[in-house]
Amino acid sequence: MSRLYALAAAAVAAAALGAMAGYALWPRGGDDAFAQCRSGAAGGDIGGPFTLIDKDGRTVTDTDVITAPTLVYFGYTFCPDVCPLDMSLNAEAVDILEEQGHKVNLVFVSIDPARDTAKVVGDFASNIHPRAIGLTGSEAQVAAAAKAYRAYFKKQDGDPEFYLVDHSAFTYLVLPGLGFMDFFKHDTPADQRAAGVSCFLEAAAQ
Repeated sequence: MSRLYALAAAAVAAAALGAMAGYALWPRGGDDAFAQCRSGAAGGDIGGPFTLIDKDGRTVTDTDVITAPTLVYFGYTFCPDVCPLDMSLNAEAVDILEEQGHKVNLVFVSIDPARDTAKVVGDFASNIHPRAIGLTGSEAQVAAAAKAYRAYFKKQDGDPEFYLVDHSAFTYLVLPGLGFMDFFKHDTPADQRAAGVSCFLEAAAQ
């Protein structure tokens, strides 16, 4: 049964990727100092303020957690396949970047607040990477954060306890003071994620 759940989640994520790419992303106009770094069509009104709950139950905002270059991912801890894989790739990318002298944070935002309590999401994040930050919130807070990043999610009907959540599977790169820079698709290898982030950091330093 778990294998069927994994296959279903992977298929849903792939479909969501295509749907999001079709309406959420478009090229920026004018001069773009980061054009050489972008993995594809990027820009648009993505990212922005959010208010969520951290592992200790404290209310935090985007300015509290995005204090350094940050990879932001929307998922849920009961996700059988896609979320653990993406977060593992992000963690590996963060370690590669650290070896290069770049400190990059990792933020996991739950889109399943009914099951992902502050402790649950905090434990999930810390098990992925010691610097990962897990965030949850009320349904309204989570919906607002997802809307800001144009992250799609929808709870599936069925078992009230072991349900799945359809969701997009993008990792967003956000720089303090500059905001959203680019995204990495679900199938982007860790070294390519690291190379993409490094390009933006070097361009921002010039």
